[in-house]
Amino acid sequence: MAPKTEHSLSPRAVRQLHRTRGFYLAGALLWAAITLWTGWSHPGSRQMWISLFLVVVFTGLLTATSWWLHRLQTAPSRRPAHHGAPRRAITSGRVHA
Repeated sequence: MAPKTEHSLSPRAVRQLHRTRGFYLAGALLWAAITLWTGWSHPGSRQMWISLFLVVVFTGLLTATSWWLHRLQTAPSRRPAHHGAPRRAITSGRVHA
């Protein structure tokens, strides 16, 4: 059974996460600007609250993606363990080939 703390992802998946993080950052900044503009022109309106909600959603997605990438980058690289028998058997102080 595979361990539940498996952190190995392909480089392609990591690149995709970086692109997704950029998309979420752009979305959060865009909705923050729209929220400020709507809050200035129509304070307390439904449009302001919806754009504020979308800022929170995009910020949450950005935070989750950044946290996941941080965990992947700090995870130790796992090398396969070699549990084979030694090349030469040692018995009673003598080396047998």
